[in-house]
Amino acid sequence: MGKKLYVGNLSYEVTDGDLAKLFEPHGTVESAQVIMDRDSGRSKGFRFVEMKTDHESQSAMAALNGQDSGGRPLTVNEAKPREDRSRGSRHS
Repeated sequence: MGKKLYVGNLSYEVTDGDLAKLFEPHGTVESAQVIMDRDSGRSKGFRFVEMKTDHESQSAMAALNGQDSGGRPLTVNEAKPREDRSRGSRHS
């Protein structure tokens, strides 16, 4: 199983399909997901891509991190596990 990659600094207009095309030269893209804001419906400015194998993930990170995409240097690294963001209760 491959690694989930965090992709930052892409244009807000980048779609899931655009993201998959960017990563396809480096292997099989299992998923490409633009993270959307629930309220505005716009991109939050970061994305996740999952490659089929660890080797493909490493290849994509090495090739794409720091590369120019629409005038912006990409940030591509291994995604960190999501932190549990429990909403603490307020006490009066």
